[in-house]
Amino acid sequence: MTAFIIANMAPIMFASLVFVLLLGYPAAFSLGAVGLFYAVIGIELGQFHPDFLQALPERVYGVMNNDTLLAIPFFTFMGLVLERSGMAEDLLDTIGQLFGTIRGGLAYAVVFVGALLAATTGVVAASVISMGLISLPIMLRYGYDRRVATGIIAASGTLAQIIPPSLVLIVMADQLGKSVGDMYEGAFIPGLVLAGLYAGYAFLVSLIFPKAVPGLPKEAIGFREDSGSRGLTSLGVLFLASCVFGWFMMRNSETHGADFVVLSMFFGIIFAFAVAVVNWIIDKLTGFRFLSKMAQQTTFVMVPPLFLIFLVLGTIFIGIATPTEGGAMGAAGALILGAAKRRLNWDLVRQATESTAKLSAFVVFILVGARVFSLTFYGVSGHVWVEHLLTSLPGGQIGFLLFVNAFVFVLAFFLDFFELAFIVIPLLGPAAEHLGIDLIWFGVILGVNMQTSFMHPPFGFALFYLRSVAPKERYNDRVTGKRMEPVTTGQIYWGAVPFVVIQVIMVVLVITFPSMVMHYKGVQSTVDPNTIKIEIPQIDLPPLDFGQPQK
Repeated sequence: MTAFIIANMAPIMFASLVFVLLLGYPAAFSLGAVGLFYAVIGIELGQFHPDFLQALPERVYGVMNNDTLLAIPFFTFMGLVLERSGMAEDLLDTIGQLFGTIRGGLAYAVVFVGALLAATTGVVAASVISMGLISLPIMLRYGYDRRVATGIIAASGTLAQIIPPSLVLIVMADQLGKSVGDMYEGAFIPGLVLAGLYAGYAFLVSLIFPKAVPGLPKEAIGFREDSGSRGLTSLGVLFLASCVFGWFMMRNSETHGADFVVLSMFFGIIFAFAVAVVNWIIDKLTGFRFLSKMAQQTTFVMVPPLFLIFLVLGTIFIGIATPTEGGAMGAAGALILGAAKRRLNWDLVRQATESTAKLSAFVVFILVGARVFSLTFYGVSGHVWVEHLLTSLPGGQIGFLLFVNAFVFVLAFFLDFFELAFIVIPLLGPAAEHLGIDLIWFGVILGVNMQTSFMHPPFGFALFYLRSVAPKERYNDRVTGKRMEPVTTGQIYWGAVPFVVIQVIMVVLVITFPSMVMHYKGVQSTVDPNTIKIEIPQIDLPPLDFGQPQK
């Protein structure tokens, strides 16, 4: 029996961890307890030296000394300040007005704002709760199907999981030993494509079930001109002019991919903001406006978060700042925006700081527990066992990716993304690298997959967040006074199912089209090294006479 335990310590240890987690114990303490328990068993069985556990303090200190993880509290604080300063409310109100008359317009607005909040906050809870509080009552008021409304809000909130500056991408990069900047750049396009798939689903629903996603009535639309028009032509012209200006400023640039997009966007929003300010000044002085109310309102609401995106992602992408420095600038920028909106106060800062401290402590405790577990697991050659198990799967790289994604998809029913990232990723990374899989591509694939952990009924955290703010009992609508039915938990769960399917489709797309991620490597050289010829000029030196003594 002793020989069997020694020979199979790694699989027994991993199975024990899964069993303890399924019992409901916190992940951090489960990891630490299982690791210490099997370390003691290994010492008793003579598998380890008695001094084996003396390596623990150094590994725990390594967690505290990890500069990369400093980005997590910075981005968390930034997201919470922005959420509490009312930026989400302003965005949803304005973009909802912009799309409102179109069938499914509120759904498009939620997806658009969800992507924008994801690129500025990086915190799923903040995005889902904000949009649930603001958008859900409006969607219910105008007759949206409850399953569609709750599904689109929960899914759009989880875009903060994959669109930079996502917290899970920071952890993923750290666990895979890769650059956070490369991980961000690789995830940029898949995140936008996923948002596009959500909007595409809303479009299909509007075609097949038009009554499920009605447009807003005309009387509900504001920001109209004196003539009664909505002023969309003015907004369209300003948008095109900003795009042309951004391209003009970047036309001779050698940047590419996400760098080019972010820098072009920066010049475009500076141009749009300058035009809107000039229009506002002229209107105040003379009463004449060359921009419509809708164009001016949209510009003033959109520019601050877009500028913050450049301040954070742009500086990281172009190499000016590290992710930690970018997060620090983002946190400072969020405080400045909150002060500019006159919504920054001590209570807001205190709440954001407390929530940031709680999340940071949660992450550090899980990471310390993971270090304890991994020390013992690596001591029993568990990494070798996992690598041999995964690399021997049929189908090579594709077989490996299919198995791993199915495995992570199932685990996501029970574990959240932090637990998956700290427990599973360190075991899968070496096997992926052994098979020649690019680890940034691998990390983005798993990032999209782990996003389903927020949407899985019945354990998805995004569904819990939405449940906490959705009406549980019948209520009177504050605008129409109409008696409204509550949103049931079953409606929230059924609304999430199509978006889980979309996320699985996105995983398949990233595997099928790796160029969506691999652009982070930049433009490859077109020069064939075999054609390079280096010619060294012949230098004639005067002969030296070693027979004569020096004078």
